[in-house]
Amino acid sequence: MLQKLMMLLTLIVLIPVNAQESDKSAIVLELFTSQGCSSCPPADELLENIKEKHKDQNVVVLSYHVDYWNRLGWKDPFSSSMFSDYQRNYAQQFRSRSIYTPQLVVNGSEHFTGSDRYKADIALKKYSKASINSTILIKDIQQEPSHIVFSYRVNGESFNTITLALVVSERITNISRGENRDRTLKNTNIVANRIVKKEESGSVSLTIPDWVSENDELSIIAYTQDKTLKTTGATKLALLK
Repeated sequence: MLQKLMMLLTLIVLIPVNAQESDKSAIVLELFTSQGCSSCPPADELLENIKEKHKDQNVVVLSYHVDYWNRLGWKDPFSSSMFSDYQRNYAQQFRSRSIYTPQLVVNGSEHFTGSDRYKADIALKKYSKASINSTILIKDIQQEPSHIVFSYRVNGESFNTITLALVVSERITNISRGENRDRTLKNTNIVANRIVKKEESGSVSLTIPDWVSENDELSIIAYTQDKTLKTTGATKLALLK
């Protein structure tokens, strides 16, 4: 599989969705979800709708699949304890006593139930008027058998961290067990892997998980955060054949 994927990646052309550097505004929506959660499919659908509606804007959506629902009969193939820990970091910042799915975090500044269209619309309008402090440049992408390697640079005011994520555009999965048994689920902009850096520039190597196939549409999403996890800049780059 990795050999086939390598052949695919050697034909990839880097296509900026908005520009090589992020726009003057940016909205990052992070959905914490799980295929083992019966309340999550409406949130997954909403995220897909937002992605499609705002595809020509600097609106970034990500699906972080958590692993704490895996004990209920269905192991989410996209889940990671790393993503669950990231959600717990948000819980500390929001002073929440517990974590839940589906949770939608907008620009690291607020959160609500991920299927709430009304609150999502309000948040999108609100943060479309907010300026960013950092711009991000991604370049020099190279392909290896099991990794994608590239360099990045952050310009602008100081930031605390930059997250660089490898994202799969969408997947459709037939669920055979658990709370969503006998359902067919569609997930959007699934985070396959991520790395968090503190440096203003550097090189990154992202491992390609085994579940990624040669048919998947891939992209790189990068966003900066301050010490309270609030978003300070973002960009997205599609990797197309």
